[in-house]
Amino acid sequence: MSSAVLPELWLRGVAANPAAPSDVLLRLLTPQARPAWTILCEERDLPADVVEAVVAHPERAVRRGFARNRHAAPEQRGRLVNDSDARVRAALASGPRPRLGRAVALPDDVLETLLTAKDDSSQGHMLTADEIRQELVLSGQISQSFRRRMADHLNPELRAQAAGLWLWLTPRRRDALLADSNPAVRETARGHRRILDPAAMEADLPEQGCHYRDLLLVNYAVSHAVAERCLADRRDLWALAHNPHTPGDIVTRLARDPDPHVRERVAARADLDPALLAELAQDPDDTVRNRALLQPLPRAWSQRGAIDRIIGKAAQSIGPVDEMLVEPERSWYETCAASTHPLLRRVAATCPELPEELVRRLAGDADDDVRHLLAYNHPLAPPPIILDAFIATPRQRPYLRTLSRLPRTGLHQLLDHDDPDVRALAAADTSLTQPPVHLLADPEPRVRRAAAANPLLPLALISSLLNAPQHAEGAAANPNLPAERLHELLDLSGLLPVATR
Repeated sequence: MSSAVLPELWLRGVAANPAAPSDVLLRLLTPQARPAWTILCEERDLPADVVEAVVAHPERAVRRGFARNRHAAPEQRGRLVNDSDARVRAALASGPRPRLGRAVALPDDVLETLLTAKDDSSQGHMLTADEIRQELVLSGQISQSFRRRMADHLNPELRAQAAGLWLWLTPRRRDALLADSNPAVRETARGHRRILDPAAMEADLPEQGCHYRDLLLVNYAVSHAVAERCLADRRDLWALAHNPHTPGDIVTRLARDPDPHVRERVAARADLDPALLAELAQDPDDTVRNRALLQPLPRAWSQRGAIDRIIGKAAQSIGPVDEMLVEPERSWYETCAASTHPLLRRVAATCPELPEELVRRLAGDADDDVRHLLAYNHPLAPPPIILDAFIATPRQRPYLRTLSRLPRTGLHQLLDHDDPDVRALAAADTSLTQPPVHLLADPEPRVRRAAAANPLLPLALISSLLNAPQHAEGAAANPNLPAERLHELLDLSGLLPVATR
C-alpha cells in the first residue's frame, strides 16, 4: 500500500477517534474530507455542536448519513423529517443501518409527518411520499402504542391508514372506522372490511398462483367453496391449515391430510378441538406429534407466531415476533421459561421483559440456543453469555457489537483466537497487562486496526504507526493522540482550519 493513501486513512481514523473534540470533527465536514463522512456521520456518536452542523449541512450525503446513524437519538434523527431532499427523508424512514435488533421508535410528531406527507407536484421526485411511507412501515420505527392510537387519531389520514391494520383492530375500533365522520376513512374501512368477508375473498382470489393469492389464503376469511376447491385440487393446503379463519370442518379434514406439513400446521393452531388435538398428538409423524404436544390448550394465535419464528432459525431471532402482531402476554413467556422443552425456553429467551430471576435461570441453560437468544434479546443478559454468543454466532456479531454489555475488557485469553473478529475484539481491550504489539503484525487488517487503536500503545509507537499505511487508520483512531496531533493530521491531509474556510 502506497504512502499516497495516508491522508485518506488519517481522515477515516480521525473520524472514528472517540477522543476527537468537536473542533476536530467539524473540520471533517469539508468536501475534502468526503472519504470520512460515512464513519463520521453514520457510524459514531457525535457531540451536540457537531450534530447541529450535520443537520444543517448543505451536502445531502452528510445529512443522509446522519439520518441512518444508530448512535443518534430518534429525536435528533427526526429533525431531518422535513429535509428538502427525498433521499434524506427516505433514509430517516428506513431507519439506522445496518438494521440490527429492535429499532427504536421515532417520535410521534415525526411519524405523523412521514405518514401523512404529500408529493409536491411542482418538482420531480426520485422517491415518492408513498415509497418513503412504505420504508417507514417496514423499518420497525413505528411504536405499537402509536399504531394503537392511529385508529382514534385526530388526523383522518392516520385513521384511514389504521384501517389497513384491520385484522389486528378490535371490533369496537372497526365499527368506529366504518362510522367515521370522514367519508374517506369510511370508504377505506369498507374496503378493508372485505378481509373478513368470505364471499369478498372468494371474489377477489386470483386463480393463478401469485403473492396476492397466497396473502389471501394465509390471512383472510375463507369461504367453504374456496376451501373445497383447494382440497379437490390439493392446492394451497398448507395456507388453509395456517389461516385462523379456515372453517372448522375444513380444519378437521386437513388434520387427516396425507401431507405431514399440512397436519403440522393444524397441530399448531390455537382453535383446535381437544379431541382433534389428542388425535394429532398420536400422529405417526414426529414433527406433527411434537407440535401437538408442545402446547396444551387453551392457546393464542400470537403464541403460535412466537414459536414459529424460533423453529429452524433460532440463531437469527432478534426483536419482536412482528411489529404488526400483538405479542403474547409476558406471563406466557414466563411459563415457557420454566418448561422442560428447550424450544419453549428458546421462545422465552426472546422476551426482553422477563424478570431478572428468570434471566439468571436461562443464562445457565444447557441449551446453546437458549443462552444465545437471551444474549440477543434481553437487556439484562449477563456479559459472559453475550461474549459466548459473539464467539459462537458470527452472523450476529454486527448486532452484538452494539450492546454495551458485550465485554470489552478481560479478553487476554482471546488474543490468539483462530477467528479474526474475536482477535480484533481482544486487540481493543484496554485492560491488557501488555499492549497488543504482536497483533500489529496480524494477517487480518481489522485486527491490525484494532491493535493500532488501543490506547495502551506508547505514544511514540502510535506516532510511528501513523506513517505506515497498514496501520495509519487504526493509529489515527487511537484516543491517546492529543487534539493538537489530530489537527496536524488534518492539516497534512489538506483540510483548512474551521475558522478560515
